[in-house]
Amino acid sequence: MISLVTVLIICYLIGSIPSSIWMGRLFRNVDIRDYGSGNAGATNTFRVLGWRSGVVVLILDFSKGLITTLVVSQLAWDIASGPVSPVMWDTESFLKISCGVMAVLGHMFPVFASFEGGKGAATAAGMLYGIEPISVTISVILFILTILFTRYVSLGSIMASLVYPFSQLLLNSHYNWEIDPSILIFSSVMAFGIIVKHHANIRRLLKGTENRVESFKPSNGILNKEGEKT
Repeated sequence: MISLVTVLIICYLIGSIPSSIWMGRLFRNVDIRDYGSGNAGATNTFRVLGWRSGVVVLILDFSKGLITTLVVSQLAWDIASGPVSPVMWDTESFLKISCGVMAVLGHMFPVFASFEGGKGAATAAGMLYGIEPISVTISVILFILTILFTRYVSLGSIMASLVYPFSQLLLNSHYNWEIDPSILIFSSVMAFGIIVKHHANIRRLLKGTENRVESFKPSNGILNKEGEKT
C-alpha cells in the first residue's frame, strides 16, 4: 500500500509540472498568470505567448494525463499487492483512473506553482484518452465545433466535459462497449470538477462578458489582463 501511495504521489508531481508558467518564464521572462485571463493553462498560453508556445503547452499538458494513465499506472499495477479497488471494479481500470486523477489534481493545484494551476481540461483529456479514446474523441469534436460556431474556448471546454460521461453511458448501454463502473464514476466526477473550475467563465458567459476568439489566425502577441497588447 505504501508503494501504491508513492506511485500516486509521483502522478501528482507529474501533473504539477507547470508547463505554461515555465514556458512564459523561459521564453518571455513573464509569469503567464499576470496576463490574459490569469490562468496557467494552454488556452491562456495561446492568448498570451502565441500559438507556438500554446501548442507546446497543450501537448505537454495532454501528455501528463496520458503518461500517468498508460505508463505510471502500469507501475502501480506491478507493485500492487492484494485488492486495491472497490468490490466489482476492475483493478487495472481503477489504477489507471486513480493515477490520471492525481495528475489532473496536480495540474489544477500544482505544488511547483503555489497551487495556482490551470483548469485541467487538457490533462483530463490525456488521462481519459488513455483509458477510453472513443468518448474523448467525441468530446474533442464537440470542443472544436463549439469554438468554431461560438468562438468561446471556455464554452467548448464546458460542453466537452459535460458530454463525456454521457457518451460513455451511451456506448455502454446501447453499443455493448464494456466500460468499468470505476471509469464511469470517475469520468463523471472529473467532468463535474472541470465545470466547477470554470465557474468564473460561466459567470462571464451569462453576463456576456466572456472573451471570444477574435481570429483563428496564429497569435503572436502578449496580452495583459485587459486584453491589450504589451
